[in-house]
Amino acid sequence: MKPVEFENGAVAIDASVIAEGLGIALPLLREQMRAGKITGLSERGTDADSGRYRLTFFSEHRRFRVVVDEAGAILQRSTLNFGDAPLPKSIRKPGG
Repeated sequence: MKPVEFENGAVAIDASVIAEGLGIALPLLREQMRAGKITGLSERGTDADSGRYRLTFFSEHRRFRVVVDEAGAILQRSTLNFGDAPLPKSIRKPGG
């Protein structure tokens, strides 16, 4: 599997990319996703960003974002780490 793939309108990202971005081990990522402690958001670009997708993942203290093109190539990665503080609610909104 490529790091990011598109199939039938759905986006699939390799879990190891998310785990690395959030700074946690893969088994912990899977456990926290099943428990609803890690959530995600997918946004499709418009206008100048047409053909791009922004995938954002949230844990208790971090936000990991990856921007990909329509072929699934990763164009940009970023992580916000709030240390011991929880993520502000405004960070969990689309475009935030």
